[in-house]
Amino acid sequence: MTSKAIVIGGSAGSFKVVTKIISLLPKNIGFPVFICLHRLRSIRIGFAETLGIFSTLQIVEPSDKELIEPNKIYIAPSNYHMYILQNGRIGLSVEEELNHSRPSIDMTFITASEFFKKNLLGIILSGANNDGANGLLKIKENGGLTIAQQPKECEVSVMPLSCIENNSAGKILTINEIIKNINIFISNNI
Repeated sequence: MTSKAIVIGGSAGSFKVVTKIISLLPKNIGFPVFICLHRLRSIRIGFAETLGIFSTLQIVEPSDKELIEPNKIYIAPSNYHMYILQNGRIGLSVEEELNHSRPSIDMTFITASEFFKKNLLGIILSGANNDGANGLLKIKENGGLTIAQQPKECEVSVMPLSCIENNSAGKILTINEIIKNINIFISNNI
């Protein structure tokens, strides 16, 4: 199992930013990337394939108990919470919504922070509720790096502002600055 990872959360207005980020990730990144986006529950297929157009990395909606592998992007499936389990696998559940959301960014972030600890980069993008703020705080508390998208640049600024308000955002950056920080994280050997 790899020693580090990136986890990205977003909602309204984040799709374009996510496509830009994943289009610039190197094919042999050396570790996994987890993405948890709020999306329509009625659209259950084709999302990973659509994102796959923008990336050289393999993009998958994981199955329950799927082994986490490097050089893959894992997208939380529609209407499922996605957990990072302590055995290096992904867990999926249909438990109650958290922050009116399933998948819950908080759940993905919190479990990723418990597994990867200081070797995790957490990023919150544009979105319309406070899902992700508690998870980003947990990443920060576990020694990971945390970034919130610059609210002035967001289509919907509630998510990043929630992270700024609870002091979980270690950095508040534009999209281009986020990409630069991702590249620094990728190039730093842990």
